[in-house]
Amino acid sequence: MSDAKPDGWALTIKGKPAVGSFAERSRRTKMEDIIAFTEMTGDRNPLHYDRELAEASVMGKLIVQGGVTSGILNALVAEDIPGPGTVFLGIEWKFVKAVGVGEVITGRVEVTEVRDDKPICKLNTSVRNEAGEVCLAGTATVYTVPLKKA
Repeated sequence: MSDAKPDGWALTIKGKPAVGSFAERSRRTKMEDIIAFTEMTGDRNPLHYDRELAEASVMGKLIVQGGVTSGILNALVAEDIPGPGTVFLGIEWKFVKAVGVGEVITGRVEVTEVRDDKPICKLNTSVRNEAGEVCLAGTATVYTVPLKKA
């Protein structure tokens, strides 16, 4: 009988990520993002649609929904690190600064913990604007579904 522990990452597409590995993606937000998010969720908050009202508010600008801001993190975990098959098990995010329409945002995920027995890891997550200001910060626990055939 072997004392070797099974590699829970063996059948995942990209394999086990290393602690400290990271990935980033950037994109420019647009009004079409707000419209698509509203189609999916029904979120018609005036801060997303009424420019005059939004600019007169504490936000000072027309802003995208939080789901648009955090959406870049979905792409990072599903495509980059850990990669295909990855889903969120838990998140703890703080929305620190609103993101306006037309702003470039950069999402970043960094691996902080990796389990050997199961394809689960913990990530530091953030989204920054063009000025480098943090808009979203927090952590996530993700699971990578094994998609390779044994």
